Amino acid sequence: MGADRKPTIAVLSGKGGAGKTFVSVNLAAAAGRSYYLDCDIEEPNGHLFLKPESIESEDVTVLVPKINLEQCDACGLCVDFCRFNALAHIGSHLLIFEEICHSCGGCVLVCPSEALTEKDKVVGRIEKGRAGDVIVITGILNIGEVSGVPLIEKIQDVERNDGLTIIDCPPGTACSVLESITYSDYCLIVAEPTLFGLHNFQMVLELVSLLKKPFGVVINKFTKETNPLEDFCMKEQIPIMARIPHDLKLAKTISTGRLVIDQEKAYLSLFKKLLADILGELN
Repeated sequence: MGADRKPTIAVLSGKGGAGKTFVSVNLAAAAGRSYYLDCDIEEPNGHLFLKPESIESEDVTVLVPKINLEQCDACGLCVDFCRFNALAHIGSHLLIFEEICHSCGGCVLVCPSEALTEKDKVVGRIEKGRAGDVIVITGILNIGEVSGVPLIEKIQDVERNDGLTIIDCPPGTACSVLESITYSDYCLIVAEPTLFGLHNFQMVLELVSLLKKPFGVVINKFTKETNPLEDFCMKEQIPIMARIPHDLKLAKTISTGRLVIDQEKAYLSLFKKLLADILGELN
């Protein structure tokens, strides 16, 4: 990380509902001047808490094949090439299934008669607004799209001049998660203190370890009862960056779409300390 570049912190979880967005939005707000990137593009909800204003929207497109039937000689090379089965011949007629095309462009390259060209297809949009000192950038994938990677790539390309970046990643360990964390400086994994939570945590742990990313853990819904996640982290010497209690009052605040740091000074202190500890790890 260059001395003049603010860090990028990716917040992950092994499943939905672990508290990833809760941590992300409060961390971004506690940071003051920052960028919040909602890369959970199939179900983005960070904007419900940050409530950005002056929103600008931009469509995101990918290239898909377009056929000129008069030039097509039904040689079948494009169909044989496509590993995603987005092309098929019915007699001498070529069918294109745009919804499963991965926009690799290979069919256009192998077509000897130059019957295939490419056209733009809208796969989603990016909304950009401001919530106080936080620039909120939200990706929204169109329903039915096979891959959100092009949209996440576009989100990552948005110019960020000043302030650190918080990335709210998709849950799990799929390609969209990999794309979200590739250029991050630190990965913060949010997990629940149960056997199921430990299992999902280990999936994400394997991914960040493979990418050799520095990381830490936030245990959400923490209780003083038997805690297999905490036991595992202590045994493996994995840094536990924060423990957020299983608190009914906290749950009510979240359910009404409010930032907990605006309601409780204790949580403002918790998230400021969490941020300071992460920056300390990076420095």
